[in-house]
Amino acid sequence: MSLRPQHILPIAAAALFTLGGCKSAPAPTESASTPQPAPAAAPQQINGEDVVTLHRAPTSNGAKPEFLTATILPGRGMNLFQITANVPGKGTIEVFASPSLADANAKFGTTPADLDGNASFSFGGAFLVPYPNRIRGKLSADGSTITTAWQGKTLTLPANWKGKNPGAEPHAMHGLIMNVKTDDVKTVDTPDGQTITGTIHAGDFGGHWLSKTDLNFTIALTGDAVDATITAKNVGDQPEPIAIGWHPYFNIPSGDRTQARLHVPGEQTAEVNNYDDVFPTGKLIPVKGTKYDFTTPDGKPLNDIFLDDNWSKLQRTDGAVDVKLIDPAAKYGIDVLGLSPEIKTVQVYAPPTKEFAAIEEQYNFGDPWGKEWKGMDTGMATLKPGASTTWHVRLKLFVPESK
Repeated sequence: MSLRPQHILPIAAAALFTLGGCKSAPAPTESASTPQPAPAAAPQQINGEDVVTLHRAPTSNGAKPEFLTATILPGRGMNLFQITANVPGKGTIEVFASPSLADANAKFGTTPADLDGNASFSFGGAFLVPYPNRIRGKLSADGSTITTAWQGKTLTLPANWKGKNPGAEPHAMHGLIMNVKTDDVKTVDTPDGQTITGTIHAGDFGGHWLSKTDLNFTIALTGDAVDATITAKNVGDQPEPIAIGWHPYFNIPSGDRTQARLHVPGEQTAEVNNYDDVFPTGKLIPVKGTKYDFTTPDGKPLNDIFLDDNWSKLQRTDGAVDVKLIDPAAKYGIDVLGLSPEIKTVQVYAPPTKEFAAIEEQYNFGDPWGKEWKGMDTGMATLKPGASTTWHVRLKLFVPESK
């Protein structure tokens, strides 16, 4: 699931977004000859692996929106850190809400802001494997891990997150690859762009999982689309649970969040205990007639609603879960198309004080092994030895119709 501002630890918050401060006396005017500090240079490597940017030349002469670049961090779990696009009337825009590479790199490896790789899901588009969202369990005496059970077998997971309220319960959050390096990284040219592939030989995810897993990544950039595909294969000798998701923060280019429109083709949401823990209660609530009904095809304005919610009972269009973020003021729209049948839920995090919406298409509900679900299928796939599962999401740009 997603972050909300009160969850971001102080070190992380300082590096994420520029915040307005208190007014103070103006600084003395400096002469034109006073040297100014140069911005930090973008790092060529992060976590010991080259930063990779896929490129393509624009072909439409500004007549239609088209993707231009995609920047990937193989040293951080193949994080799809930034995408740029050319949008008619706007020029080149950043599709994701991300800091500069230099600022991001300054966050990586810090403690506690990057505990178990947490900084990776603070911006851009982190991939979440082998579990998106939250998992609750019994906390260890030192507070560093939780234990939970799957099919009678015990898993011990990092307790890498908790809410900010007093007494908030530590829990596991967003998987085990956020700061993991990728092997066999290759980039190839295609007729209208470039494609990157790589493999994470995750093994037993640092001793936390029941079998051994290989993760094969493909990210393809063309003018019309950005495709991200992850195939998880059980290369061990024991059955294992697997779920896959993504945590992309989509910019609202105009900066006017109130008029931005969201379409989510989900007929129900999962009730949570509060927006600090964001733990599901097990109750699924129909959205019809509520403020969480975003099923209108052209979306509904976000206005001032706070969202950190999970939609399910998803309706598909041509086989895809099509979530739309529309910015009428910028004449900009993006489709987030979940193409895998295993995608069962969509988490959206959109705080009213920020100019982004995180749209997370994922296999599972939050806390998938929790007693609150009373044995319901919560979307976790089971992989027998030799079996695999594939998550595939496609991004497409469009110009919304004028109202």
